[in-house]
Amino acid sequence: MLLSPVPQTRLEHPVSVAPMMERTDRHFRYFMRQITRHTLLYTEMITTQAILHGDKGKLLDFSPEEHPLVLQLGGDHPQDLATCAQIAQDWGYDGVNLNVGCPSSRVQDGNFGACLMLQPEKVARAVAAMIEAVQIPVSVKHRIGVDECDRYQDLRRFVQIVSEAGCQQFSVHARKAWLQGLSPKENREVPPLQYETVHRLKQEFPHLFIEINGGIKTLAEVQSQLQAVDGVMIGRAAYDTPYLFAKVDQMFYGQLDPFPSRSEIVQRMLPYLATWVRQGVKLNSLIRPMLQLFAGQPGTKAWKRHLSENAHLPGAGVDVVEAALAKVQP
Repeated sequence: MLLSPVPQTRLEHPVSVAPMMERTDRHFRYFMRQITRHTLLYTEMITTQAILHGDKGKLLDFSPEEHPLVLQLGGDHPQDLATCAQIAQDWGYDGVNLNVGCPSSRVQDGNFGACLMLQPEKVARAVAAMIEAVQIPVSVKHRIGVDECDRYQDLRRFVQIVSEAGCQQFSVHARKAWLQGLSPKENREVPPLQYETVHRLKQEFPHLFIEINGGIKTLAEVQSQLQAVDGVMIGRAAYDTPYLFAKVDQMFYGQLDPFPSRSEIVQRMLPYLATWVRQGVKLNSLIRPMLQLFAGQPGTKAWKRHLSENAHLPGAGVDVVEAALAKVQP
């Protein structure tokens, strides 16, 4: 039997960047903060076992500029999740999110991610334990269905049970997941998008914060979706076209400051890059999130080519980035 839900605060952001494995690391997040100050950011999914038994500093450290920032957890054991939620709160995260959407074989073997959609009561127990343990918001990211459990009634039951445990925020990837037969990449592309299913969920749970995720690539699409849901989570487009977010603060957060140019963003990154290079981090790993900054612009090929050909060389520093920038500036 679940405990009575603890009153929850909520991170009510109209726009967020989805947690993405091997993408949303601290360097990507710092880079995004030079483009948008207010968009909600997420870490990559980190398993409870990695946090409990691994190098916490390496896994969890972040720059103060990255706020607001949510830690996404992978796991299914309520006490472990509660402990990791406490660690997240102590580390300074603004919220914690439970992954109930990843379909990879790795998470299936650990009985977490998308397979947990088949066990809503277990998710509810985990969420209740996390909420009991912390004051920061606890949210869940999930699919609209898994395998043959893909009726709207199944989705509704999942949200009903988990919300009764106290969860007030649901980020919903508007595709079902196939646990067998499709790779994680195919699971992001092959199952059809069903935005209307998420819209219906919001209509039936008006008191919950419902955020939609999946295939959204433009700010016009964000505006359209916000007519039906509370928030929009953008995934791969944030990595492929990061400058998309330059106007987010003005359009969705009421900020009056002029949005930065691409060149200004590069200049803002230089001190950060120099600091990490001095600490022994390779430049090519730091600038990877920046490669698509000039996507669609004249000179983008020269920008990417210069960085790709030079950032990996021994001793590469910010001069490489400055030289690449000179190739795209008139």
